[in-house]
Amino acid sequence: MLNRIYKICFASIILISPLFASAAGYLTDTSGLLQQVKLIVTDYLIPIAFTLALAIFFYGVAKYIWSAGTDKDEGKKIMVWGVVALFVMSSIWGIVTFLRGELNITGSDATMKIPTIK
Repeated sequence: MLNRIYKICFASIILISPLFASAAGYLTDTSGLLQQVKLIVTDYLIPIAFTLALAIFFYGVAKYIWSAGTDKDEGKKIMVWGVVALFVMSSIWGIVTFLRGELNITGSDATMKIPTIK
């Protein structure tokens, strides 16, 4: 089981690494690099995480329906963890949206003025 997890992580890194290669031109400018990382996270990683959580939930549903009675508990556990993952991600997304509204951060390229000591 652990070997399978390692293989999945390795394949994920291989698939995502070209996205970071496009950030190589921004290495001289820290703000450009951070904007590129933000773009990768918001445009690629977050939708992938939501999709995986939804797929895990539906896998649990299928396992629950197709089981003859012995694996129903395992299907229930998978469904519960899929729902928990979706709830946590949606809650965090809502908190971030709330904070952006309260701090008046608008737009996709919004920046906040960071206070400095003079």
